[in-house]
Amino acid sequence: MKMKAALMYGANDIRVEEIERPVCPEDGLLLNVRAIGLCGSDIRNLTTDSRSGRYPHVYGHEIVGEIVKVGPKTEGYEVGEHIYVYPGDHCGVCKYCRSGHSEICIDKGNYTERQGGFADYYAVTGKQLGRDSVFKLDPEQDLIAATLAEPLSSVYACQDNIDVRFGDTVVIIGAGPIGCFHIQLARLRGATKIAMIELNEQRLELAKRFGADLYVNSSKENPVEAIRKWTDGEGADKVISATPAAITQNQALYMTRRGGTVVWFGGIAKGTKAEIDTNYAHYNGLWIYAHIGASSIQVAESFHLALSDAFEADKFITHVLPLSKINEGIELTKTGEAIKVVLIPNENHSHYILHLNNVV
Repeated sequence: MKMKAALMYGANDIRVEEIERPVCPEDGLLLNVRAIGLCGSDIRNLTTDSRSGRYPHVYGHEIVGEIVKVGPKTEGYEVGEHIYVYPGDHCGVCKYCRSGHSEICIDKGNYTERQGGFADYYAVTGKQLGRDSVFKLDPEQDLIAATLAEPLSSVYACQDNIDVRFGDTVVIIGAGPIGCFHIQLARLRGATKIAMIELNEQRLELAKRFGADLYVNSSKENPVEAIRKWTDGEGADKVISATPAAITQNQALYMTRRGGTVVWFGGIAKGTKAEIDTNYAHYNGLWIYAHIGASSIQVAESFHLALSDAFEADKFITHVLPLSKINEGIELTKTGEAIKVVLIPNENHSHYILHLNNVV
């Protein structure tokens, strides 16, 4: 049987075509994808030669779907149930998983090599079911909001690990979806003062809906000077660089108070050489934390947070588009017109969309 999928044929060459529907694994599930988020890493993969010529390929990893078939060796799941699939399934038995750091699992599932969710159907393997990557939704829960669980998981884990709390002054560099998650979560965790730095004016304006205390356009003023002035020359307790730019990792050092915490959250392009003032970090006693992923328990906690009233998912999801408009979604995200784009593979299921700012 055939299905629609967004196939990548090369950098910036994404075509929605018909391909063979995946077979339900004997020990797995077949999902009808109801909603899937368009992630910054997806966009990076789709707009570069990410697979070194091994095309076509289907990406997409922020998957929420309905079970349409259960493998004969699968127990505990029923046709019609809605599930969210976390892409980086952890093994649970390596020394990193057993020490509570499954985010750096040495046998983590490689979702970029599997057929992704930018398609009508997605196969969940028995290996995924046997790990920590599949979560059931209650019938009344919002499928669109559930797509935020994956990008939120890393933000949740980051702030959990650096203990953002009441009294903290927090600076976030980068007003993409991740940066906006950081504002919202820092406020929920009790941070007293929050600043957002961004060079794209449109992104900065969109981020104002999240209620930071200071917004700085780094294309118009020196962000380090702005933060120093805002903190009476002291610097912030915690500064999170959530951009793919090396320059912001270094700027973050000078925005942080003595003994404060600098977070390198956004990965930079492979091969990029970042010039870091290690002497400044040394003599100011800075803690530097390079963040990636989320542990198993943080993945579960962020899933529940994404679906809670406290998180207000509708503030993040600015555009809901049919899969056929994936290229439009990429452009909206790159230009800063969108915070978060969610794609609906089957347009007949648009009635699953709840509480949104823009429904296209």
